[in-house]
Amino acid sequence: MNASRIALVTGANQGLGRALVEGLAARMDPNDLVLLTGRNAQRVADAAREVTGLPGTRARVEGRVLDVTDTDAIARLAEEVRDRFAGADVVVSNAVARLLPDESQAERADEFIDVSNVATHAVLRSFGPVLRPGGRLLVVASSLGTLGHLSPRLHHLFDGASLDQVQYAVESWRSALHHGTAQEAGWPVWLNVPSKVAQVAAVRAIAAERREHDLATGTLIAAVCPGMVDTATSRPWFSDYSQAQSPAQAAEAVLDLIFTDGVDPAMYGELVRFGKALPWHGGTPPVEQDRMLTP
Repeated sequence: MNASRIALVTGANQGLGRALVEGLAARMDPNDLVLLTGRNAQRVADAAREVTGLPGTRARVEGRVLDVTDTDAIARLAEEVRDRFAGADVVVSNAVARLLPDESQAERADEFIDVSNVATHAVLRSFGPVLRPGGRLLVVASSLGTLGHLSPRLHHLFDGASLDQVQYAVESWRSALHHGTAQEAGWPVWLNVPSKVAQVAAVRAIAAERREHDLATGTLIAAVCPGMVDTATSRPWFSDYSQAQSPAQAAEAVLDLIFTDGVDPAMYGELVRFGKALPWHGGTPPVEQDRMLTP
């Protein structure tokens, strides 16, 4: 990637997003810019100031207020990146809605889907066209995002689907949740499973359209699984954190993928975990009574 690079991370006030911003700012050059985004203006400003003051920071860090549930705001930010900076070199879609085990999955579905899926679709649509040749567009997902974690009855909705078709499947799932027919249709209770599958399917859809050109220019579009990360969002779901990574540790594999020269065709458009692509058709449907699934 050339000088004066531009990187952007959504959901970057805390946790993995914050660690990714810190890592980008440490690995990039002084004339490069990292845009740290979040929906709370004060937290964004504080986080940008704090990262700027870290001893290892080299690149410039600026905050941008972005509510990822506002798809128009995502489009406007992409336009700003295009008009002011002639595009972006790194875009990481990382926002997630916090959900606690004792909360109703169905009652929180709209917020969860809007943050994890509608926002992902908007980032892919808006930032894909402004990604510079040789750039990186990554969506933070989970190993639960492989197709086999869904009932075979639902595979046709996501396998080989276009982005429009993925969006339609997500909205069909949302409608079934509202009407109380989701389980009857085969959807798992735990929102994270279909949400992550849909995220990976959306990445695969965009990548399928761009593959030949992107590989020729060394551009990477992929989903990434950082593994188990000890954060406020994930901690309530797991009883054993002995193998969990800190956000900074989890960020390293993602950063290595970002800064690796060239693009391995085997990783393009796939779900990548620790430098290896996970089989799209892998995984087994979760047992509904056991929500303590390893990410």
